[in-house]
Amino acid sequence: MVAELILVRHGQSLANVAFPAADAEGLMETVVSGRDAEVPLTETGEEQAAALGRWLAALPEEHRPQAVITSPYLRARETWRIAAESSGLDLPAPSTDDRLVDRLMGELELMTRAAVAARFPDEAGRRAEAGEYEYAPPGGESFADIAVRLESFLDDLHKNHAGKRVVVVAHDAVVLMMRAVIEQLSWDEVLEVERGSGSVRNASITRFDGTSGPLTLDRYNVIDHLPPV
Repeated sequence: MVAELILVRHGQSLANVAFPAADAEGLMETVVSGRDAEVPLTETGEEQAAALGRWLAALPEEHRPQAVITSPYLRARETWRIAAESSGLDLPAPSTDDRLVDRLMGELELMTRAAVAARFPDEAGRRAEAGEYEYAPPGGESFADIAVRLESFLDDLHKNHAGKRVVVVAHDAVVLMMRAVIEQLSWDEVLEVERGSGSVRNASITRFDGTSGPLTLDRYNVIDHLPPV
């Protein structure tokens, strides 16, 4: 087992701002274009990443990460790059893993709710019939699919980084479902986590301790290291 697993959601991205605003107004389009994998951080997201770096710098040397793995998406890679630079520390060079990508939305990628309703009118019925855990957008994946790829990732993580302190920088769906996989939570229990703690926040820290055996949750969705909004 790894000795420690710290999960970080990327800093605020342009899509994190644009889509709630567009959905609130029922708009068909947003200012975000291109591929989801290339959505950048906002200025706030960059500040959050720098704050993460200051948090890393304050850790005792024996608690600093020994391995870093990020999602290949730009917003995750930039979060770590800025954090590492801000820390002033000689931190491990990051690697990327495709199993850490955000939930794949297929044909619905970067579409507002109004656009989905207009262009894919049958999706609401499919989603209701399948249930939130099993529902996969056209060409996309379900939360159940995310769990499968994260189980594979964790198996390899323990084999390749046994006894090490590891930081993973990824996405809200990854952080949430990583907790579900590690703690073997049912979907109802996952929903209870969201009701109790809210959605996974930008640049939040979730920590699992593995020094005594199986990974045990130490903290979840914590943003005490970030400047007040």
